Amino acid sequence: MELQKLGAGSLRALPLSSTRRPLPLPGLLRRRAAFRCTATVQKPFSVNAEGPHQQRDVSAAALAAAPTPVPAPTTAPATKAHPKTAPVDGNEATARIAYAMSDTCFVYPITPSTPMGEAADQWSTDGRKNLFGNQLQVTQMESEAGVAGALHGALAAGSLATTFTCSQGLLLMIPNMYKISGELMPCVIHVSARALAGHALSIFGDHQDVMAVRQTGWSLLSSHSVQEAHDMALVSHLATLAGSVPIVHFFDGFRTSHEINKIDLIDEASIKPLLDELAPAIAAHHARALNPSHPHQRGTAQGPDVYMQAIEAANPFHKAMPGIVQAAMDKVAAITGRQYHLFDYVGHPQAERVAIAMGSGAQVLEAAVEKLVAQGEKVGLVKVHLFRPWSAEHLLAALPKTVKRISVLDRTKEHGSGGEPLLVEVAASLQRARRHVDVIVGGRYGLGSKDFTPAQAMAVFENLAAPREDDIRDNFVVGITDDVSFASLPVGREPQTLPESTTECMFWGMGSDGTVGANKEAVKIIANKEGMYAQAYFSYDAHKSGGVTVSHLRFGPEHINAPYLVQQAHYIGVHQMTYFTKYDVMECLRRGGKVLVNAPWSSFEEIEKVVPPKTRARLAALRPQLYCLDANAVAQEVGLGRRVNMVMQAAFFALSGVVDMEEAIPLLKASIKKAYGKKGDKIVNMNYAAVDKALEKLVKIEIPQGWGKDETLDRVGAAESAAQFVGTKSPQEFLRKVVQPMLAMEGDKLPVSVFTPGGFFPPGTTSIEKRAIASAVPAWESSSCTQCNICSFVCPHAAIRPALAKPDELSGAPANFGTVPIRGGGPALQGFQYRIQVSPYDCTGCNLCVHACPDHALASTPISQMLAPEATNWDFFKTLPNRGDLFDKATIRGSQFQAPLMEFSGACEGCGETPYVKLLTQLFGTRMVVANATGCSSIWGGSAPANPYTCDDQGRGPAWANSLFEDNAQFGYGIAQGLKQRREALEAAAHVVVQEGAGTEQLRAALTEWIPVRSNGALAGPASEGVKAALAACADANGAESAGANALRFLQANTDLLDKPSVWIVGGDGWAYDIGFAGLDHVLSTGEDVNVLVLDTEEYSNTGGQKSKSSPLGAVVKFAAGGKTRPKKELGLMTMQGYPDVYVASVCLESNYNQVVKAFSEAEAHPGPSLIIAYSPCAMHGISDMGGSAKDAKLAVDTGYWPLYRYQPGGAEGEGKLVLDSKKIKGELEDFLKLENRFMVLQRRDPEEADKLHARMDEHIHLRQERLLNMSKAVPKKPAEEEPKA
Repeated sequence: MELQKLGAGSLRALPLSSTRRPLPLPGLLRRRAAFRCTATVQKPFSVNAEGPHQQRDVSAAALAAAPTPVPAPTTAPATKAHPKTAPVDGNEATARIAYAMSDTCFVYPITPSTPMGEAADQWSTDGRKNLFGNQLQVTQMESEAGVAGALHGALAAGSLATTFTCSQGLLLMIPNMYKISGELMPCVIHVSARALAGHALSIFGDHQDVMAVRQTGWSLLSSHSVQEAHDMALVSHLATLAGSVPIVHFFDGFRTSHEINKIDLIDEASIKPLLDELAPAIAAHHARALNPSHPHQRGTAQGPDVYMQAIEAANPFHKAMPGIVQAAMDKVAAITGRQYHLFDYVGHPQAERVAIAMGSGAQVLEAAVEKLVAQGEKVGLVKVHLFRPWSAEHLLAALPKTVKRISVLDRTKEHGSGGEPLLVEVAASLQRARRHVDVIVGGRYGLGSKDFTPAQAMAVFENLAAPREDDIRDNFVVGITDDVSFASLPVGREPQTLPESTTECMFWGMGSDGTVGANKEAVKIIANKEGMYAQAYFSYDAHKSGGVTVSHLRFGPEHINAPYLVQQAHYIGVHQMTYFTKYDVMECLRRGGKVLVNAPWSSFEEIEKVVPPKTRARLAALRPQLYCLDANAVAQEVGLGRRVNMVMQAAFFALSGVVDMEEAIPLLKASIKKAYGKKGDKIVNMNYAAVDKALEKLVKIEIPQGWGKDETLDRVGAAESAAQFVGTKSPQEFLRKVVQPMLAMEGDKLPVSVFTPGGFFPPGTTSIEKRAIASAVPAWESSSCTQCNICSFVCPHAAIRPALAKPDELSGAPANFGTVPIRGGGPALQGFQYRIQVSPYDCTGCNLCVHACPDHALASTPISQMLAPEATNWDFFKTLPNRGDLFDKATIRGSQFQAPLMEFSGACEGCGETPYVKLLTQLFGTRMVVANATGCSSIWGGSAPANPYTCDDQGRGPAWANSLFEDNAQFGYGIAQGLKQRREALEAAAHVVVQEGAGTEQLRAALTEWIPVRSNGALAGPASEGVKAALAACADANGAESAGANALRFLQANTDLLDKPSVWIVGGDGWAYDIGFAGLDHVLSTGEDVNVLVLDTEEYSNTGGQKSKSSPLGAVVKFAAGGKTRPKKELGLMTMQGYPDVYVASVCLESNYNQVVKAFSEAEAHPGPSLIIAYSPCAMHGISDMGGSAKDAKLAVDTGYWPLYRYQPGGAEGEGKLVLDSKKIKGELEDFLKLENRFMVLQRRDPEEADKLHARMDEHIHLRQERLLNMSKAVPKKPAEEEPKA
């Protein structure tokens, strides 16, 4: 049968048995013999095994194929000449194979695996064919649990299905993974291995997730590099088809998934013969599919009489997999020249000290081994590829006979275990085989993408070299300072392990300034040159944008296998001027290296005035070749705003010499056209101009001879002093010992002892960040100001606020702290002075306030003019007392005199989410408890060490927690139930005190006042203050034994529960509409008093802008590259119809300020569930200027795209009333759509399809508006009057 005919669905054309019965399970063993394990390339996949005995013999032969201790070959097997190369990251390298080898793919976004699904979806949209001649069918599901269910179903239907996931997503698949394995279905899940959420969420890489599924019956195949991710992806798809055992193919999240490296691509034409050999296996998979033409039953319930036997019946399949996987490796070697084994050994042939590891860390250990062997050391490394099924025979064959001491490294942590998983397997293999070694120890490294370097790898071997066996440390950690368990290994200086021809570079950029994107293009430009190789890796801080990004690039004429951060840079680009003085940017610069700073400085004297001691010390010690370039001026001149990437990139090519400038400039411009072509010629031409003008502003700064001879490095680093302390005794001490070093990008140096077990962080830590990332901030013009406070109301970062003070309080004010008399407010405000104050260090420069001000009383002003005077003014402003109690906080103006208890978050500039949450804290913050779904709002709201939630002057503020993505509604409901139970116990105690006459008369009176209002948010607070005061005046009840005394003691111990907590369940549309919808639906159905705020960006903003059920028709988002073809889920209407006792509101802060305040106040006052759906403009919408997003928001409401309404339930069904706040559609929908690139992308690419989808959306909008109008006009049913008594 020709391969071209093996398409999804067309596979049924293959000749099967005449009865078309499913191939019996024992018969499946026939195709497995083709994957016998030998050290050489195998013959085609065929075997003659007619009967059951012969079939078992075939399996036995595959198992018995003697694994021999063959080291990784120094010369590759023959392969075709000149394979195609490309700079790709690990995700793309894997997705290329998965796409080619699969029929169907189910996806759900999760970092860092999402790009694999996005690539597959884009290729499918572009019409790319897989090896079966079809487009891969890519379907986004509502969660990873849904993905696993759909995956199981597709496999049951005979499809070749795959998916991509990691971390919590992989854990959600576990139930179905047992089913898929139990039913012996060929399948591959590609996993960019990531840490699990325990004490904290981490999106970064280690092996916790894949180790959590090692018990499911899936094979686990590990890749160690970008090239291996490509090759092992093919091995996994071949092996699962041949073995009928599903495979998890995994590689390190971020370190491999996001590393860009130049690799040899496997020609799909060379894969076709391998698939052709597996045609019988594919046919057998089809024959076993659910089909009424030849029906069977699966998934039955079994009793104790047969369940155990049925499990054991699958043993031959799993036992044969090591041989099958090795044979697949051999097949791949035959077409690529790259030979792999289940366990690859490198090092001295008579090694006495051997390390064993898997993942990217094995590459680092290999570099250390090469260095040590060259120095005469007898050391070696076993690189593990196949972890499940574990093959002790292959491991033992790979180990040198001479080994005496073994160190096993795991990239995971299992509390309470006798050892981590890889160590346990290795130790068990040696013990069972009676293979003697003197010492075997285990250690951990690289958790949460902690960098693992050659120096740390050296430390592992130094540990094994201890003179006495008793001195060899077991259960060690490497890469951190563990001063609690004292398990860390000492680490020496970094050795030079890279070829001398390799150029290493670092680029310090700011999120959203384009640095990372430009560096990706630079890598492609250089790597695509004949004879040049490139590697790139990017590290980020916790902020959504405006945070620190560090790009680590390497270039050279030889392959680069260095999965660790740059340690000795030849070139460092500092793309933000403040970073040069704020961070230790030259820590990793080699002496005499080049440094380019984006700054207007033209002389060393200017630099000398502003740099701190640590920077002076680096300059003196390293004597860099220093250059400055005012990239901001160039970017502003050509119209690029803050995006300095291309300006700095052009200078990089000029200074680094990696590529000749005459060649580099045309290549750079070609990359600009490719990268920005979709955004139009204007953007392209602006970037062209930036490149042309860059070198005109480049200035070399000469460091005077002899300067800095007295400078010392003793003061370099913010973490060294913290490392001298053990524990923290106060929030201030925590700020000094933990937060400040982390903010200085020196968290890696902190010891274990300064952290609190459990992952707790104090509130208000963002107040000391002072990022100063704005290029311009608003200046207040008092004469134009009408004191409406709208500027403060819309500010996403609480960086601009109204000040109110009495004249005597202004006696010590800075000279330019200008104020004017406050307007309005009556006698209570007479004599007060008013001012609008900005925090220049905390403002992000989004200009939302400037655009929103109805009086034009704010002007965007360069930061250079504002920083010093306004920072002084801000410091004084913070000393003034808060007088929010003089205002009605349920108004626009009054709410902004309340201290925001969420400030200076890590959200993007102009973020549409944060103003809602900030307003919540101003209205209810002193009694708020927040359950926050994982997503944008949990990242800008809870990324250590920056906690934007803070306290008032009495220490009260929002208590915030994140559980997971999918369970947030249930988590918040559980919080509410727990508080409810505890407060009911408090109420019961209050009744006992009153009834028993315990305490004082004042206390009993206060409790009598508190009890009836305890559940009223507006009244419980004042009443609780009376109870607290009375309790403080009571004599201590200690020692007394009576019901009243016990109740009194209970009240005294639980005064923090007297005020009514306001429980808010907060998350984005990905949570509320998709993965968490079932839980949200259930919680709303309970009738309990919880408040739900959905920050609706209409896409998965946190993972890069993927489709959600909230995404509108026609929007081009990831996983809907051709435009979304299904309408937005109407969550509000569904809730009003399904649960008439739920308060429901649809709001848009930037369109109608007053409506938002009303909705929040009404929702919190409602004694049952409430749901507020908040339109949140997002940069990913393709809004050209987020500072002007209010225009978009207003048009969204005016055109009916986003309706405003508030539904207030009545006492019974039918008594509710809908208030439609956007009563009329006032404009054309296209006027709104053309403002956002998410709609215009399709309009430019396929105008006919765009017009069709937009017309459907407009029709839907008008139908919805008519429905809402009818609902608002409906006369609520009056409460039934009681019938007169007879």
